[in-house]
Amino acid sequence: MRPGGTSVQPLIEPIDNASEIVKVLTLHGGFNTNAVILGTTLLGIAAGVIGAFALLRKRSLTADALSHATLPGIAGAFLIATALGYSGRSMPVLMLGAAITGVIGVACIHLILQHTRLKEDAAIGIVLSVFFGIGIVLLSVVQTSKTGSAAGINHYIYGQTAAMTRSDAYLMGTIGVIASLIALVMLKEFMVVCFNEGFARSTGMPVWLIDSILLGLVVLITVSGLQAVGLILIVAMLIIPPAAARFWTDRLWRLVLISAFIGGLSGYGGAAISAIFPRKPAGSVIVLVAGSLFLVSMLLAPTRGVLADTARRIRLRLLIARDHVLESLYEIELGIANSMHPHASWWLIRLMSLRGWIKQDPHGLVLSESGREQGKRIHRNHRLWEQYLVSYADIAPTHVDWSVDQVEHVLSDELIADLEAALLERGISIPASNGGRA
Repeated sequence: MRPGGTSVQPLIEPIDNASEIVKVLTLHGGFNTNAVILGTTLLGIAAGVIGAFALLRKRSLTADALSHATLPGIAGAFLIATALGYSGRSMPVLMLGAAITGVIGVACIHLILQHTRLKEDAAIGIVLSVFFGIGIVLLSVVQTSKTGSAAGINHYIYGQTAAMTRSDAYLMGTIGVIASLIALVMLKEFMVVCFNEGFARSTGMPVWLIDSILLGLVVLITVSGLQAVGLILIVAMLIIPPAAARFWTDRLWRLVLISAFIGGLSGYGGAAISAIFPRKPAGSVIVLVAGSLFLVSMLLAPTRGVLADTARRIRLRLLIARDHVLESLYEIELGIANSMHPHASWWLIRLMSLRGWIKQDPHGLVLSESGREQGKRIHRNHRLWEQYLVSYADIAPTHVDWSVDQVEHVLSDELIADLEAALLERGISIPASNGGRA
């Protein structure tokens, strides 16, 4: 019930069959449900865009403190509004209160950092816990108030999309669009400050003002997502999408786009699941969808993903082991080695036999013509790098083997040419094939 006896109908009703689920997912589930899904989707997009810059600027923990510091503002705004005879459940009123105490909390962090020797993590922990404690105390006052309209305020802690009104969804979506547009307009300034603050200051850019605008956008996203996601979990919407996007790209504009996509998909998926299963906490579901997308990104991203990185490491180890075997067989042919490298396992020898690099004869393993060329190249690369370290890095010949073994397998043609030129300047020549030592 709103003050004055006006009933509030939840926007999302329970859904019981598969056809209704399809309607929800395809935005045919009714105007009210669509409003909530679109509102949370726009919020997720905005959180992804703003969160990308906050993550690069290392402001993620500050956003966490800000979100917890909104609780006293929410409870205080409710008490003040009801005391003045206004609706304590008015979304704009609660958002204004949340924004005020959130900004005060961040200001307290900066004051602690400026006037004490405490580190940032300690300052954030102090402000976060103290403001959240104040909010819990005020929330208990709200719960025991005689206004009769306090029900639902605690939903701002964990979020509840089912309690949102149509105007709440419109306001949330509008704020998301405005915040995204401001971030795109400020793209160049944010990029410079995030990657090279010293250069930004030297060119006269108002770094403090740019940081303040970024913080203001974080405040907007935080307070607008309180009812959908909750003040405890809203920070996840600012951190998880850009962190997931980072696995997919090294370019800033792509990072922002992918982060916006992941954030929007998280908002859409979480709100849709909340509509299908209305007893599930919406904020937690939205964050779980974001977490699932993060897990997929962490595992499957083609460049930075765990599986791709593991595959690269396996390929590199296989390359190194193969090169060592080829080099040792070539040196045995030259008479400067008398045993196989310990990496010569049976499966590696089998693979190299299939490639046609080695073959078996009555005397054991021998190199084929193509294998001999490979072994000659690796042996020469080894000697080039070894001689370069001895000549230019003043490393004793007895201390270069380990370093050479790490590098000789990845020398490019351009680097080999540079090594040859550098050694020739000192009158050192490494023949293409030589059984002796330079």
